[in-house]
Amino acid sequence: MQAKITAIGTYAPEQVIDNHYFENLIETSDEWIQSRTGIKTRHFARLNEFTSDLSEKAALNLARDYNKDLSDVDFILLATVSHDHVMPSVAAVLQHRLGIAQAGALDISAACAGFGYGVSLAKGMIESGMHRKVLVIGAEVLSKVTDFSDRTSCILFGDGAGAVLVEAAEKGNVGACIVGAEGNGGQDLYMSSQSTMINGELIKASGKIYQNGRKVFKWAVNRMTEQAKVLLDKNNLTIDDIDWFVPHSANMRIIEALCKGIGIPVEKALESISVYGNTSSASIPLALYEGIKAGKVKKGDKVMLLGFGGGLSYAGTVVEWGV
Repeated sequence: MQAKITAIGTYAPEQVIDNHYFENLIETSDEWIQSRTGIKTRHFARLNEFTSDLSEKAALNLARDYNKDLSDVDFILLATVSHDHVMPSVAAVLQHRLGIAQAGALDISAACAGFGYGVSLAKGMIESGMHRKVLVIGAEVLSKVTDFSDRTSCILFGDGAGAVLVEAAEKGNVGACIVGAEGNGGQDLYMSSQSTMINGELIKASGKIYQNGRKVFKWAVNRMTEQAKVLLDKNNLTIDDIDWFVPHSANMRIIEALCKGIGIPVEKALESISVYGNTSSASIPLALYEGIKAGKVKKGDKVMLLGFGGGLSYAGTVVEWGV
């Protein structure tokens, strides 16, 4: 059997935050934020709204929109860095809420590459014969772990969730995958409450996101330009075969640079950064869902997904949508 993505769903909190919100916190402006990031708005969860809540609503949205029964899901893979708790896992909390006691449940901590890791793992689990129906979710409430005194990063992050259902089928639509990590860059993008070191560098034990923006930007553009080509080669495709490119929505300037580097028109890039901000593991399913809803992504389109971020980590695949 092969792995097939058969449904997608998303959810974003009701509270919409525009760029003017930050003018009362730091020295910035709507024009400055838009020109450097492409972000116009983002969504923030309520005080009593957590990653498990967003995940549940995204899964229910998937079930409703695609008329899918989740009662026989046999595994949940949930990518996040903004867990409700250290334990139990968000996936286990969700498993209980959805009433699917037979399902295995596992959180993936690969930051912005987490959703790509989840799809890759689901493909392996299904094609090995171990599982037949895997729910993969990327969900974040980054507003709860953002350092709002950090002018360079606090403007970036938002909250949201996206889910896909990966099922066993005679004809799959999930192509060859890439997964990787470069732990030597871990000190450039982290979140920790431990007074310890990463690669010999003392880190801030604030429990908030820290990012060396310049280093991460350069790494993302250079390394992901290379890895996009590796992904195409593994799928025996050229960039001209790709109908839609869905990179992690970290920053619109990164997306533009990536498109230039791999040779695809920026008009073929689907993004969620402009209205959702950087939602880490949720950004790719949010962008893909918006592309489908807008009528851009059609049955048979080849869609290249490429996530990258904290770890430093990356993961991607090519999906032939709707077949």
